[in-house]
Amino acid sequence: MYQTIRTELTDNIFFIYINRPNKMNALNQQVMTELALAVDEIYTNKEIKSAVITGTGEKAFVAGADIEEFLTISAAQGVELAKKGHVIFKRIEDSPKPIIAAVNGFALGGGCELAMACHFRIASANAKFGQPEVNLGLIPGYGGTQRLTALIGKGKAMELMMTGDQINAMDALGWGLVNHVVAQDELIFKAKEILTKIHTKGPLAIARVIKCANAALDKDIDSYELEIEEFGACFATKDMQEGAEAFVQKRHAIFIGE
Repeated sequence: MYQTIRTELTDNIFFIYINRPNKMNALNQQVMTELALAVDEIYTNKEIKSAVITGTGEKAFVAGADIEEFLTISAAQGVELAKKGHVIFKRIEDSPKPIIAAVNGFALGGGCELAMACHFRIASANAKFGQPEVNLGLIPGYGGTQRLTALIGKGKAMELMMTGDQINAMDALGWGLVNHVVAQDELIFKAKEILTKIHTKGPLAIARVIKCANAALDKDIDSYELEIEEFGACFATKDMQEGAEAFVQKRHAIFIGE
């Protein structure tokens, strides 16, 4: 089905591998189109409870965009290119099912933006992050100026984006860009470990956590009011009743997503 990505479903976790190792998994238009289809599958396939986005190999998560495609793009086409990226990455960000970025190497430019669109990130010890677009006379175009600022603060984000510098995994951890740093061979195991734990929680509650946390960064939404509404809505679910009863009865809750 796919030529530039590959997917697999294991224990209700959907793995999406950006699969252009000869190009350091760089994003081109075909990758973006296929990634959009894979993200649609996360939304629609009931067997999928969560997802991991990563890269093939041990060198790169996504080392940026395929720059050769930029040589013939007009300003108007650039706008359309950015719009397409924004739509796809916002769909990742808004997924009601958790999506983790397992960053297995270079996450530069569009790769860093892809990782930041995920709900959180874990990194291998050799991972590198950066938004080097200014080296090409460009700026981040897939939400990077916004998400990087939100994640690490304006000062650090401005410095990274204006210098084009890269930071290593431990700096990314210290700056709050990633949640965990592990050895390369432990990266997928760590992602599975976290998501397996999340699978034991109420899926409707998880979806509402994602919705409310995302709203905190949306100036057009009263995020506190949204939290009040979503908290109240939980009381109409079978999952909340099951969770409360399980707590009182000192047993593990069995959630059904209703």
